[in-house]
Amino acid sequence: MSDAGGMDGPGAPDLGEVPFEALVAEMIRRCGDDPGREGMLDTPTRVKDSMAFLTHGYAMTPDDAVGGALFQESHRNMVMVKDIELYSLCEHHLLPFFGKAHVAYIPNGQIMGLSKAARLVEVYARRFQVQERLTEQIAQAIWDTMQPLGVAVVVEAYHLCMMMRGVQKQNSKTITSAMRGSFLEDQRTRDEFLRLTTSVHEPLG
Repeated sequence: MSDAGGMDGPGAPDLGEVPFEALVAEMIRRCGDDPGREGMLDTPTRVKDSMAFLTHGYAMTPDDAVGGALFQESHRNMVMVKDIELYSLCEHHLLPFFGKAHVAYIPNGQIMGLSKAARLVEVYARRFQVQERLTEQIAQAIWDTMQPLGVAVVVEAYHLCMMMRGVQKQNSKTITSAMRGSFLEDQRTRDEFLRLTTSVHEPLG
């Protein structure tokens, strides 16, 4: 694979006006294939569309995700949405990592529409990411949006940058957590959350 530099910095070429498709075609050439052959003629356009979808979180905010779905409610016990599927791209190699998020909060006068927890995960997962930051961003977004008594987030994920390259370990899983408020201050609340995240439930129905 040839390498002509092109890193950002002094003396780097200005690629801002180069069409996305042309950049992808050049990448294909540098990797040793022909972007003009039949099977790859439309690949640059497909990659452009794919990357636009996979990174659409940059155009979203927590307010966009939650909208008006905050409701006054006196419920003061844990609300948890478990096993939220997530797909993201490792910012170091632009390879996917995927898994699930468990999100919980203790309401402080208002609750959030249940689907909004999954939408908040999407806001930050659909970006170039590291799992540690992703976990913290989800927790902070709920903390700032709802002002609850507590927030807890656990993310479990498999990283293709470990599975396909590098150490090539197929079964390793990365687990990260982020907590705020009562989940940090009350061990019983924290223990209940962690017990629920690790418990196995039979499918409903």
